[in-house]
Amino acid sequence: MPNPNVVAWNVMISGHAKRGYEVEAIKIFQNMRASGVKSTRSTLGSIFSVIASLASLEFGLLLHGEAIKQGLNSNVYVGSSLINMYAKCDKIDAAKKVFDELHEKNVVLWNAMLGGYAQNGYADEVIELFSQMKGSNSQPDEFTYTSILSACACLGCLETGRLFHAFIIKNKFASNLFVVNALVDMYAKSGALKEARQQFEIIKDRDNVSWNAIIVGYVQDENELEAFNMFRRMILYGVLPDEVSLASILSACANVQSLELGKQVHCLAVKSSLDKRLYAGSSLIDMYAKSGAIRDARKVLQGMPQWSVVSINAMITGYAPNDLEEAIILLQEMQVDGLKPSEVTFTSLLDACNEPHKLNLGKQIHCCIIKRGLLYDEEFLGVSLLCMYLNSLRDTDARILFEEFQNRKSAVLWTALVSGHTQNDCNEEALHLFQEMRSYNVIPDQATFVSVLRACAVLSSLQEGRQIHTLIHHTGYALDELTTSALVDMYAKCGEVKHSAQVFKEMNSKNGISCWNSMIVGLAKNGYAEDALRIFFEMKQAQVMPDDVTFLGVLTACSHAGKVYEGRRIFDMMVNYGIQPRVDHCACIVDLLGRWGFLKEAEDFIDSLKFEPDAMIWAALLGACRIHGDEIRGRRAAEKLIELEPENSSPYVLLSNIYAATGNWDEVNALRRKMREKRVQKHPGCSWIVVGQKTNLFIAGDKSHPKADEIEEILKDLVVLMREDGCAPEVDTLLLHEDE
Repeated sequence: MPNPNVVAWNVMISGHAKRGYEVEAIKIFQNMRASGVKSTRSTLGSIFSVIASLASLEFGLLLHGEAIKQGLNSNVYVGSSLINMYAKCDKIDAAKKVFDELHEKNVVLWNAMLGGYAQNGYADEVIELFSQMKGSNSQPDEFTYTSILSACACLGCLETGRLFHAFIIKNKFASNLFVVNALVDMYAKSGALKEARQQFEIIKDRDNVSWNAIIVGYVQDENELEAFNMFRRMILYGVLPDEVSLASILSACANVQSLELGKQVHCLAVKSSLDKRLYAGSSLIDMYAKSGAIRDARKVLQGMPQWSVVSINAMITGYAPNDLEEAIILLQEMQVDGLKPSEVTFTSLLDACNEPHKLNLGKQIHCCIIKRGLLYDEEFLGVSLLCMYLNSLRDTDARILFEEFQNRKSAVLWTALVSGHTQNDCNEEALHLFQEMRSYNVIPDQATFVSVLRACAVLSSLQEGRQIHTLIHHTGYALDELTTSALVDMYAKCGEVKHSAQVFKEMNSKNGISCWNSMIVGLAKNGYAEDALRIFFEMKQAQVMPDDVTFLGVLTACSHAGKVYEGRRIFDMMVNYGIQPRVDHCACIVDLLGRWGFLKEAEDFIDSLKFEPDAMIWAALLGACRIHGDEIRGRRAAEKLIELEPENSSPYVLLSNIYAATGNWDEVNALRRKMREKRVQKHPGCSWIVVGQKTNLFIAGDKSHPKADEIEEILKDLVVLMREDGCAPEVDTLLLHEDE
């Protein structure tokens, strides 16, 4: 076209922009400027939208200056496009400044600012801005409510979302497709799938957004079966899946490791020409990798026309757990291609360096992170590094790293440090760290509480456990399943079974398995066998499926209560629930039979096992033989146990006690000689007690405690009182000392 006027230029720019040809639109705009034609508000509005799609902030700033010079920045269309551009470039403060400088605000400007906040996750600001909008002359439209509902979904504010749903009905937007789609999305992301489904079903002409909202909701809720059903239904209704639908359903396939279904979805993606798109392609790689088909994942990556950080991250995440070397090679390849590793790249690699022998590689990755300047900007990288050092049993290195972080207010970093020490059985240090965390006025989250409650349980630190329970109430956290389970477990391990039962009773919802397990195991280990069995049957009535931990607790209860028949019946019941008995379940049965005198049946049970019995099983039989003085079976069990654990002194001690109980002192002395020859030493028993804020450790025969003499005198007094009460030690079954 010879000498096109501004209208023609604008038509060409907006046409290319609408079809997704952003780079071409920019070139046309530059040609327009080179020809001497001045930009209009229509030109700038279109080009700012293009810049927003490309996230080209530098060019956007240049054009913003041009708009100011031409006096077009106060125009509503240009202003809303500027707000959108800054929001898409993650410059929300700049977007708000543009919004505030515009004196006359119509619904388009309000919506642009609300949408900018919603896209960037500023959910509180969305709600506040909507309140300001209500005080203006602008009336909310469907786009306003879409932004509001998006903010509620981001915040997880279900009640606020329901309130706006009422506004939507009142203002007669309840049949608007955009709004109802946003309602489905809000309810789904807030976990209210029933309400999401209700809104979905009332939509007459569903589009891809409608289907995507409900499918994504079910996938996020880990209800993969319903997600599959909705996806099939979408296909049957003749709606072709888009990239979001495919990526979501592939994520569901990955979660359940359904490789065959994933391959069918892959075929559908190929037919729809979506398999080489960034989002769908990355989801395909993730699905294959998580399903163990690494070669297929690599084929998808190789077939993509252009590699991106997202697609390579998916491949690295697949490689890292099983082939860390290949993951490192891929990291090097992406850098050669000019792609910068992201925090997700390094997090995947660090998660794979979770064992001591991989520490050196983890340190090298740590160096790469520092060189790229990511360490102090990305909190999750800090957490991954802390976990890497703690999983490698390098608590000191983890603490040194933690001290380098300037943000002492991060609950996530504190929780990683505390939980890592609990995991490494450094429970006292975990409690000290928790107190230090509180000194910085950091509010613990539920993960922190679970970790410190576990530390209290191991230390039997009832006083601190009670203080933490009180703190949970003061912080206003609703007791979720994990926290409740940790409380039940803590009280039970501290011997406060009544408090355990009270916490369990006060639970609003008992749909999860962990709280039931904590209660059953707690009762069983404290000798309340009948109550443990009662809770087990209540659990079945509540239609909560038992797992392997449940059965272990119930079998322990049967063993303590002497319910031999009931225990065998429950053991056989495991198969009905699709649970394969583990070694510890079998050891429980041996203990149950042996403890109550059925030693032959216990031995027959061991001989009938389809796997080689381990030390736990033979130790259970040996312990039973010691109770009932069975020398023959005791000798066999001890020999098997010594064969499996030659440095363990327990079989020697228990067998010696069996011989001593029957007066067979020759065998006792023979065992002592054998221990000396093999240099097997009996480690002295130890116990500890928390007094005040200090844990006091006591070891048999130890005289190092500053009040050792005073303690010994008190113990002598206690022994006298025990004798007077009819409690006498079984000295005839003690292993003889070296000098005897």
